[in-house]
Amino acid sequence: MIVDFDSVARLPGNGDNIAIATRLLPAGTIIRTGEKNFPLSHAVLLGHRFAVKPIAVGERLLSWGQTFGIATQPIMPGDYVINADVLQELRRRSLDIDLPAAPNFENDLERYQFDAAGFQATAPLPYHQDMPHFMGYARRGNRGVGTRNTIVILGTSSLVAGFVRQLEKRLKDCAADYPNVEDIVAIAHTEGSHAKAHNLDLVLRTLAGFAVHPNVAAVLIVDYSAAAVNNAVLQDYLREHHYPLKAVIHQFFSLTQSFNDDLYAAEQIVRSWLPDVNRMERSPQHINALKIGLQCGGSDAFSGISGNPLAAWVAKEIIQYGGSANLAETDELIGAENYILDKVRDLSTAEKFLSVMERFKERVAWHGQSADGNPSGGNKFRGLYNIYLKSLGAANKKHPEVRLDYVIDYSEPMREAGYYFMDSPGNDLESVAGQVASGCNLIFFVTGNGSITNFPFVPTIKIVTTTERFSLLKDDMDINAGAYLDGTPMDVVGGQTLDYTLAVASGQLSVGETARHAQVQIWRDWQLDAPVILEPLQNRTYSGQPISIKTIGDTPAFSFKAYPAGKHYTGERVGLILPTSLCSGQIAQLCVQILNSNAKLRQSSISRFVSLVHTEGCGASPNDDFRNTLLGYLEHPAVNHALLLEHGCEATHNDYFRHAMRARGLEPRDYGWASIQLEGGIQSVMQHMVSWFEDQLTQSPRPKPITIGLNGLRIAIMTHGDHSEQAAATLARITGNLVQAGGTVVVHEQDSLLQSSYAAHLGLEPPPFPSLGYAQVIEFQGFHLMAMPTRDWGEQLTGLGASGVNVIVALVNHQPLPGHPMIPVLQLSEHPHGQTDLPLTGEPYADSDRLLNMLIATFTGDYLPNVLQSGNVNFQVTRGLLGVSL
Repeated sequence: MIVDFDSVARLPGNGDNIAIATRLLPAGTIIRTGEKNFPLSHAVLLGHRFAVKPIAVGERLLSWGQTFGIATQPIMPGDYVINADVLQELRRRSLDIDLPAAPNFENDLERYQFDAAGFQATAPLPYHQDMPHFMGYARRGNRGVGTRNTIVILGTSSLVAGFVRQLEKRLKDCAADYPNVEDIVAIAHTEGSHAKAHNLDLVLRTLAGFAVHPNVAAVLIVDYSAAAVNNAVLQDYLREHHYPLKAVIHQFFSLTQSFNDDLYAAEQIVRSWLPDVNRMERSPQHINALKIGLQCGGSDAFSGISGNPLAAWVAKEIIQYGGSANLAETDELIGAENYILDKVRDLSTAEKFLSVMERFKERVAWHGQSADGNPSGGNKFRGLYNIYLKSLGAANKKHPEVRLDYVIDYSEPMREAGYYFMDSPGNDLESVAGQVASGCNLIFFVTGNGSITNFPFVPTIKIVTTTERFSLLKDDMDINAGAYLDGTPMDVVGGQTLDYTLAVASGQLSVGETARHAQVQIWRDWQLDAPVILEPLQNRTYSGQPISIKTIGDTPAFSFKAYPAGKHYTGERVGLILPTSLCSGQIAQLCVQILNSNAKLRQSSISRFVSLVHTEGCGASPNDDFRNTLLGYLEHPAVNHALLLEHGCEATHNDYFRHAMRARGLEPRDYGWASIQLEGGIQSVMQHMVSWFEDQLTQSPRPKPITIGLNGLRIAIMTHGDHSEQAAATLARITGNLVQAGGTVVVHEQDSLLQSSYAAHLGLEPPPFPSLGYAQVIEFQGFHLMAMPTRDWGEQLTGLGASGVNVIVALVNHQPLPGHPMIPVLQLSEHPHGQTDLPLTGEPYADSDRLLNMLIATFTGDYLPNVLQSGNVNFQVTRGLLGVSL
């Protein structure tokens, strides 16, 4: 087959020696150019690259005129160009093509050298004379202009995440009676729970920016008073940094002893605001009030050719009208410094940009990482071979005629008009949160794979790079930048996109708002603040063998019903949808709601359906704890049927988990699989998931329980806050009884129990080395100590649950804490609160007997813990000691 080059490929720059395939090209295809014809050595995937000129060993590979690699083998015109990382990624995929036997280039980039002596400042672009308008909400207190009129329920820490989500659920429908109340949304996140966090200032600045954002009509700020970030701390920050909170309808609200009473009280506060918020109206506003956050996620080889240049074209127009644009994702500009600094306001701005880049690289290096870890599996699969190619494409969100005006820190307010760069990780959700907190009232999100990301109270306009992908996901995308690749002039596509932008700013719902799909994540904490010797942290191993303890008295005999689950037992059978990354989490949750409302399915052998929504799988450094955690839940005895849901462009996609399963001895065919992007979007994939569970349950016989004793029970114990010697003795007695009967108890290494009489009762002084790694599955019955690289309550729950325990016992002596969405969590307290399941009397013998009976009732399903009844649950995977956002 002979094809013209222009019909099947693109050269990003005139002097490039590497081309990008615009469709799948079979091996042997003859490429016809003006100079000569040449055959393709292998099939070349859409978005992947082939050589158009001979390249000798050691010579540079060029795209956009910039180096992205060095040839390690002679490369001839038509040769598939590929590095080791992409070759490994493609081998993980189920592809029906022959791949090259070896890579032919390696990543290499000369360190950027800035010439301060030769620097020349760039003048601003001239302003347009006309001034288009949109219909927006003018805000008092110099807050700017809102594109939405939203009531926000703002959680200050992860410890109130379950509460604000439940409050949103109770209030969601009441906005329908007030036409100008455009939504009521919860902001739940993973940060702020523990002291000495390295990201404390970032969290406070982000929460402060959310609270006074122009799209926020009113805000209820909710805290758990014992958390590091609570209302008092946030109030001080708002006041000291002069945020105009007085110009916003607001109230601070602290959780007390009763979850349900708190829900009712908070609901009444928000309901009382509805008439005032409804009186706020849109009015004509100049386009210069727009502040655009420029984002890309799920990028492909065409992001830098169609999608990002389109976003840059519109941003340039808005800047020339006197508005603002915000470019972020620091690590995704490494290698594009020359382009970004081609036009800059002044020398200090250029130097600050370079300083921010170096600071980012230094921080990730402390954790044994580099920006090379940024491109996800989806990026590589779609043609972004390394961070240099990704950065060169990402930098095209800045129009070549636009100068860089300001460099700001994460979530720092944008106070003047112009083009900004904001420090942030490449993690999409974390970066968007910072842009919103800085004041962006619209988000342009460019995607090659078809990311479905949206923010709760700022409209997200999703721009997809190719017509093929837009057609596949047309119900979830806003703009087809592929029209430019198909021949429509950029000025035409840009003008249409600007018109759509003004319509959305005026109240027209974006596609994502119509789907009611949104997520939030603040820049996650990191563990290290200086270089350390990494090897001891990277190579810890755990035996999995139980730890010997003292026995305590006689163990009472119990018998109860359970279902066999491999070598273990379970009291319930759960249907699990497991999102493989942060971007598929909410879709998994929406599908679970549908499944749990299906009366026919609930009468089957499944007791309930669960999704384990988290913030990992993309935008972070490689993390064994994450992989092991998700695999642990897939193996959990309570899980009867499980389906994995990928977004489609994450690092930990479905094929990644298929390989991980096989390495662990699991059979991928025993599980269901679904993909949001490959199956055509949200509605299609939800229909697929429901059908899969219906088919599985139709084919599954109803199980028969058998009688077991305490040897079949596996529990975890954890505590929060101070506790008495009597409480420690109660928990020691339970531990001794269960282990003596052949059961299993797991405690984590950071728990204060190990510094109390609990350890003395059981002969654990000093505490031994952990027998289990974080989330390591229990293979042998007995007492286990789990390694715990985190101080976050939700991450501790998650790690313990992944080990395979049936019930978690939590001693919580102050305000109630979240439970686990899948594993029942019994809360004990010496000072009972509204979600206490078992008040302790101070009599260890009596309390341990009562607790043992409640444990069995919980295991069998005869008792449902209060946190599960209320929905006050949380699930979050740790990043361990060396995980960082990328």
